[in-house]
Amino acid sequence: MNKKKLEYFRGILQDQLDGLIDEAFKTVNGMTNSKDNFPDPTDRAALETDRNFLLRIRDRERKLIEKIKKALEKIDTGDFGICDVCGKKIGEERLMARPVTTLCIDCKKKQEDREKAKGI
Repeated sequence: MNKKKLEYFRGILQDQLDGLIDEAFKTVNGMTNSKDNFPDPTDRAALETDRNFLLRIRDRERKLIEKIKKALEKIDTGDFGICDVCGKKIGEERLMARPVTTLCIDCKKKQEDREKAKGI
């Protein structure tokens, strides 16, 4: 992959990373600075449910942050766009759809078929 395309993907990944980290800080600040006091148990339960949902979202985003950091490292080492399983190039269309991918479409299909057969 040429340098211009690598820099394009670096920009996409860095923008995603910055946005996710910003949202994480907002969540932490919102939860630590909150002085919510609800005497009504129903209101309190609704707040706890909302917080639980938000924390699950942030946990998924935390995992995505790790994938983004690994993709940025691969750009630095020259391994970006190479399938981890077969070593072939990952198609640009696939990278545009999911820049953090580590598998080419054929290896991903095989992985999904194995998971489906196991009932995962």
